[in-house]
Amino acid sequence: MSKGERPRSANIRKTNKKNLMVFSGRAHPQLAQEVAAQLGTELVPTSAYDFANGEIYVRYEESVRGSDAFVIQSHTAPINECIMEHLIMVDALKRASAKRITVVLPFYGYARQDKKHRGREPISARLVADMFKVAGANRLMAVDLHTDQIQGFFDGPVDHLFAQPILADHVVAKHGSERMAVVSPDAGRIKVAESWSRRLGGAPLAFIHKTRDISRPNESIANRVVGDVRGRVCVLVDDMIDTGGTVAKACEALLKEGAKDVIIAATHAILSEPASQRLQGCGALEVVVTDTLPIAPERRFPGLTVLSIAPLISMAIREVFEDGSVTSLFSGRA
Repeated sequence: MSKGERPRSANIRKTNKKNLMVFSGRAHPQLAQEVAAQLGTELVPTSAYDFANGEIYVRYEESVRGSDAFVIQSHTAPINECIMEHLIMVDALKRASAKRITVVLPFYGYARQDKKHRGREPISARLVADMFKVAGANRLMAVDLHTDQIQGFFDGPVDHLFAQPILADHVVAKHGSERMAVVSPDAGRIKVAESWSRRLGGAPLAFIHKTRDISRPNESIANRVVGDVRGRVCVLVDDMIDTGGTVAKACEALLKEGAKDVIIAATHAILSEPASQRLQGCGALEVVVTDTLPIAPERRFPGLTVLSIAPLISMAIREVFEDGSVTSLFSGRA
């Protein structure tokens, strides 16, 4: 090389073009397909299957090197298998040199185990966050976490999305002419109910005073209604419906107190048995949920309305990919 001549390496130019790629596990592919379609892309072809002994295998059918990867998986039943598949997908992306990996959790498994009620108990929600970090996740995105503190369990950015605007807009469009009240199923979710009240034009608040035996999961006793609900259409709000015992008993208590009608609104429709039967028989006018979790045809029933969460997730993914503001989607709350 003659004096003053530039080395060949000095002529190398790095292209910084970003590449968004969306991946889906087998838990809820329909939702992932809707999200990808709204982003104007397609899901990355993926091979996934179980070995005879139950081990899970995952392989991506095209290069993911340098990509901004978003891995969508709802933690539905069988929940442990869905979480394990999600972790394996993240590990595969890390080892295939994806540039940034965002774990998208429409429903965060083990979110209810966010603290110790008694000695010698685990904090399983923290364990799930730790596993995703070790697997290689750079960021988490979740819809309506059971408690806000779960955001602090993950050592990295967490985007907490809220389905309330989707649910509330439906309630207003369908029942907005009625005199309404917003009801929390317990005292612990009053803050959520207050947010609903503001969105429904200052509707009065009420809550159900209940007791729960911590040694018996999925069981509670609705003792009494605190607040005036007589003659009003009550919007009973919660983050999830599992076996349906809490909201069904709350609905019955509200009707006994003179409520005109009850609308149950929840983000996550887990609908473990016998939720469908309880919800059909509790007297609710309508049960409004989103599709963060797949709902089998046999668990659907008259009066159940399922709203799509795909527009919210796709908007949040676009903001993250474009280095925009997820907070702006929720008037500064996220």
